[in-house]
Amino acid sequence: MTQRTTEKTTFLVLAALASFHAFNDLMQSLIMAIYPNIHITLSLSMTQIGLITLVYQISSSMFQPIVGWYADRRPQPYALPFGMFLTLCGLCRLAVAASYAETLFAVVLIGMGSAIFHPEASRLAYYASGGRFGMAQSLFQVGGNFGTSIGPLVAALFITTYGQKMLLAFAAIPAVTICLMFPVSRWYKRRLHLIEERRKNVAKTPLKSPYPTRTIVISLCVLLILIFSKYVYWSSLGTFYQFYLMDKFHITIQQAQYCQFLFAFSVAAGTMIGGPIGDRFGRKYVIWVSILGVAPFTLALPHVQTLLATCVLSVLIGLILSSAFSAILIYAQELLPGKIGMIAGLFFGFAFGIAGISSGFLGGVADRYGVDTVYRVCSYLPLLGITTIFLPNMRKKKTELM
Repeated sequence: MTQRTTEKTTFLVLAALASFHAFNDLMQSLIMAIYPNIHITLSLSMTQIGLITLVYQISSSMFQPIVGWYADRRPQPYALPFGMFLTLCGLCRLAVAASYAETLFAVVLIGMGSAIFHPEASRLAYYASGGRFGMAQSLFQVGGNFGTSIGPLVAALFITTYGQKMLLAFAAIPAVTICLMFPVSRWYKRRLHLIEERRKNVAKTPLKSPYPTRTIVISLCVLLILIFSKYVYWSSLGTFYQFYLMDKFHITIQQAQYCQFLFAFSVAAGTMIGGPIGDRFGRKYVIWVSILGVAPFTLALPHVQTLLATCVLSVLIGLILSSAFSAILIYAQELLPGKIGMIAGLFFGFAFGIAGISSGFLGGVADRYGVDTVYRVCSYLPLLGITTIFLPNMRKKKTELM
């Protein structure tokens, strides 16, 4: 196979993974997008709404590190279609859920599908990157963020108008995606075979990090603190943003869903920017700007008094803050070469788990003190970005994994 063909095939795999991620996260985003609807139909409190997010995120986060750890030892090329199958089952169950318990069961299935999909898909994106790890991870992430951004728009146009059972029509998306995943899984299987053959022809020395253990431990702790600050704030926007807009500006559910779409779309755009910049200038700088740099906007958000200013600030927050995750993930994978799946599972799982736990907690805060208080409290979280100062400057070197 010529180099030209190899590059073309790699790009097609990355594009396919981004599309799969978009479809996967679209299905997940429909959970939060229909919160205003089920808030009315099931007579749910803000605490119960937050607990739906908690159950979904916990079901996803609990399995992701385990899936990633296992995949590093025994890669599973066909994990992608199996994860999407669970998401399909969960979506169909959510469409006909007539009680709070049935809704929770449905989101558990969707969460388990996500737990299986993300670590292995992220690992595959790494292998298909051709060495441009940040670009590949950003392309993969932007697919997911684009899918997430479409969720509120779909809810506004279809679910709010035609009802929750309209979700059954969207079950065709994961069904078709499962079929499309099999050729990529076969490519992945062939790629794993080539990697194994290549490793047999080189020295048997295991891959080691260029950094001492103390530096690795401190750096991972800092990265997890940054994930904490990002995803607790993220959960406030993902779970309660529509309620905040409706409460403060007295707009309709559909108008709030359109505003949520604008925010989510800005997240997709920001994600695509972060990876290539990290490849070129260093991931530490991207992390600095993304986490700490967004603080002035988050601090200002609860105090602006017009819908337009609120939407503009939320779009700026989405653009800036979203560039962090790809940089953090690749930074951690470069700290511990050879642990691609475990790191992906750990960070995806931790991110989802923190988002879920914080949603449950913030739901209680919203019920007791008002949803406006949620944004006043969370606005200080990006200041934790100052801990980036403890991260070492990564030496530009490519790990021999390809």
